[in-house]
Amino acid sequence: MKILIHSLYFHPDQTGICKYSGEMAQWLAARGHRVEVVTGFPHYPQWELAAPHRRTRFLTEQWGEVTVHRVPHYIPNGGKVSALQRMLIDGTFFLGSLVKWIALFSRRDRFEVVISVCPPMFTGIPALLSGWLRRVPWIYHVQDFQVDAALRLKMLNIGVLGKLLYALENFLMRRAGRVSSITDAMCRRAIAKGADAERTWLLPNWADVRGITPGPADNAFRRSLDLPPDSFLAIYAGAMGAKQGLDLVIEAADRLRGDLRFRFLMVGAGPEWQRLKDAAEQRGLHSILFLPVQPLEVLGDLLRAADVHLVIQKAEAADLVMPSKLTNILAVGRPAIATASEGTALSDVLEGAGTGCVVPPDDVDALVAALQKLGIDPDHRARMGENARRYAEANLDQDAILLRFEQQLIGLVREYKGALKE
Repeated sequence: MKILIHSLYFHPDQTGICKYSGEMAQWLAARGHRVEVVTGFPHYPQWELAAPHRRTRFLTEQWGEVTVHRVPHYIPNGGKVSALQRMLIDGTFFLGSLVKWIALFSRRDRFEVVISVCPPMFTGIPALLSGWLRRVPWIYHVQDFQVDAALRLKMLNIGVLGKLLYALENFLMRRAGRVSSITDAMCRRAIAKGADAERTWLLPNWADVRGITPGPADNAFRRSLDLPPDSFLAIYAGAMGAKQGLDLVIEAADRLRGDLRFRFLMVGAGPEWQRLKDAAEQRGLHSILFLPVQPLEVLGDLLRAADVHLVIQKAEAADLVMPSKLTNILAVGRPAIATASEGTALSDVLEGAGTGCVVPPDDVDALVAALQKLGIDPDHRARMGENARRYAEANLDQDAILLRFEQQLIGLVREYKGALKE
């Protein structure tokens, strides 16, 4: 198949959507499909242009067997990103993408299917136009419900703009050839917004269960932290932005400062990273270490170094996003403590499968209690870790998930080609 993927977030950035869009493209290309990608320039989650790229020009480059078309767009200079700046990023990427799409779809050789990754929601518009004008089937793949999350987190008012964005989102859901999302709950949300239930696919985020495997916590990465031998290490690794609500970790560390066993490691980047680090220093919290995004080659040891992982998000984001960090936590066989409400997809994976525990969002007392409980019960942690690994092997294997998706794509292309012949 000739496949076009449209995703603002992509390789070489490795956090969240970037990882999954990149791995999807690479996997499909390795299967012999011709894969091209329209994307932006690396900037996430630091929200600044990654060296040595220049943002002022279009660029086509080869990444293995994948052809990557980068379009210029607005990128902030790091620090806290406002709602207006997010809209500028999305809007300018949309305009740059339109220019590239006109060039791509003017070629004689047609793409057979388009995969548009949301957010940003505007990726669906060029795909919709190509569907109308060139009869190309397209999939609207929802990683986050961007508008819902922005409204719930009060990054956007419901006003005229909010209503217009909702209307556009619902229109794209109704018009897509297929809609896919990463959890059952998010698929149900898509259907409520207008997607056809029979044309909605579950496409979970996956784990590299062969490359990311369990192992001892006492590894080179943990030893580099120079922790006391009896430390209980809780790690948060990922983006640090508004929807995470990571002040909760600072509060928990403050409550536990009297117990020197408890240590916290915050790894990642984002608009909240520096503020959180400053807040910990101002409180004199020597139990918290902050590190930037780590190289991929140390990812396995980083994940294995934890006694428990923290999956923190605000209540307003529940079932609108599914933390991407969870898949590798499960693959590495470590328990997690997550802030989530009962009945959410996150709660089902952790408490339903016995891979961790959930506490109410924004409840520091509950988080501290969960840390203390797991801190004194290594056998319970070990059982949760074993359950986590079994869950990953059974449900999150990259090859199994993408093989099923590949077959769905082949069926969709055949369906459209058959309709064109009639």
